[in-house]
Amino acid sequence: MIRLWHRVGIVRAGSALGVLILALVAGLVIANRQTQHEASANPVHAADAAALKDSTPSPAPSSAPADAQSKAQDAASAAAAQAKAAEDEARRKAEEEASRNKTRAPSNSPPKYPVPSSCNVYSGNKKIGCAVLQGVGFGLDQMPCLEKLWDKESHWNASAQNKSSGAYGIPQALPGSKMASVGADWKTNPETQIRWGLGYIKGRYKTPCAAWQHSQNTGWY
Repeated sequence: MIRLWHRVGIVRAGSALGVLILALVAGLVIANRQTQHEASANPVHAADAAALKDSTPSPAPSSAPADAQSKAQDAASAAAAQAKAAEDEARRKAEEEASRNKTRAPSNSPPKYPVPSSCNVYSGNKKIGCAVLQGVGFGLDQMPCLEKLWDKESHWNASAQNKSSGAYGIPQALPGSKMASVGADWKTNPETQIRWGLGYIKGRYKTPCAAWQHSQNTGWY
């Protein structure tokens, strides 16, 4: 009797295990069908998503460096053009100034007068003055300027005196006593006055023509 119940228990246990196995198999089948149904309902798979990602266009590279280079080139070209324009303007002004200088004599240029052939063309104090002029180292080309200068100052009169200033003699020394450095007879001797006057001109203006030019420009020498 005990053995019989034992067998029955075994059979029942086996039946229960079989039922459990069948249930597990059925569950797997149902789960597999549900997965297939979801996959068919959503056609975008992982591979399709990857392909879609790969097909997305990448952003275009920035054009900022190219724009900066273009602007720098434009600025350099503009600066070069401006510099060339300034150089051309400066050259034009220099050429105009040079052209004007060619058409006008410098203000300090000594006047040109006919050169006497000798001192014999003069007489009186002017003849003495011509001889002293050459004796102190000037050429005859300076005599016309000296003649005009002292014509204006004293008319070559050894006793000429300026009433307002006190200037005296042929060169109109101020004061006249300065001429005593050449000779004590400075009041009456034209040669003494001429020597002092030529020394003054040489030290201050270099030449009689330069002294005459200064007198023309300012009214005095």
